[in-house]
Amino acid sequence: MSIILALPAAMAAATAVAASPATQVGANLERFAYPYPVRWYAAAADRRMAYMDVAPAGAANGRTLVLLHGKNFCAATWGDTARRLSAAGYRVIVPDQIGFCKSSKPAGFQYSFAALATMTRDLLAQAGVTGPVTMVGHSTGGILAVRYALLYPKGVASVMLVNPLGLNDTLAEGVPYAPLATLRAEEAKTDAASIRAYQLKTYYHGTWRPGYDRWVAMLAGQYAGAGGDAVREAQARLSDMIETQPVAAELSRVAVPVTLLIGDRDTTAFRGASAPEGTRVRTVPEAARDVAARLPDYRLVTLTGLGHAPQVEDPQRFGAALLAALGRWRSGCRRC
Repeated sequence: MSIILALPAAMAAATAVAASPATQVGANLERFAYPYPVRWYAAAADRRMAYMDVAPAGAANGRTLVLLHGKNFCAATWGDTARRLSAAGYRVIVPDQIGFCKSSKPAGFQYSFAALATMTRDLLAQAGVTGPVTMVGHSTGGILAVRYALLYPKGVASVMLVNPLGLNDTLAEGVPYAPLATLRAEEAKTDAASIRAYQLKTYYHGTWRPGYDRWVAMLAGQYAGAGGDAVREAQARLSDMIETQPVAAELSRVAVPVTLLIGDRDTTAFRGASAPEGTRVRTVPEAARDVAARLPDYRLVTLTGLGHAPQVEDPQRFGAALLAALGRWRSGCRRC
């Protein structure tokens, strides 16, 4: 029987984490196991992208899905989703973007969603992917999925956005711009306790399950030991990319069908805590509900009672919702 911690107990546990150092898993997660074999695409000598390529477990349906992780996530957190999709006949490719997880964190790299999209396109070409793919983007990966669809519309059949960032421009809503020096200072304070406390409050609406500890250890372990400074620098630059490169103003140009799968208990509002008192920054679910008029071909699926990471919080329910959404697009049904 799994144990669910109520908010006070979970907060106490999060505080206790700070007393013990994080297990060192390597700046590139060298000592953190992924659920499927890891392959590599080298965009340049210092830009190697790790990815998993999961073949259909049953009868192949000829479709390829690309799962794009969020900032506080990695390809590994898609493991259960990849297994369910593979069982349904899909080929599933799950990359770690440059700057994240097992992939390279090149010094001085100018992070942009356009650059990440282009490297993802080239990775797919190396993997022998032909024909349009479905992009499934979670959180920060949602911005990347939209940017990919804008840059390479002929290579995209549809887009599935899971609690995505970037649907609202938080700077325009009153969040002050945070220079890179500020972001670096914030990253210097990041540890297992702060990661867990943030996720408990923002992602999992006050309920902590033991299974989430693995993902905290994955993130915190990158900061520990040699290479930790490179991780912090990459994370600071990635935050700069998120705050300055939303896709809110370009949604009307998305030429492919879009499904929004939204856990309605998500309270994420990127850097909203730094906004002046009285400034209202929309949360991810609020922004998702507001974008309908700007998406030419969309469907909104509300995952009632789930938070920012429904694929982690309730893999079975999320997997069923995703497969149902994929089935609707395949059958040509847009609004049913």
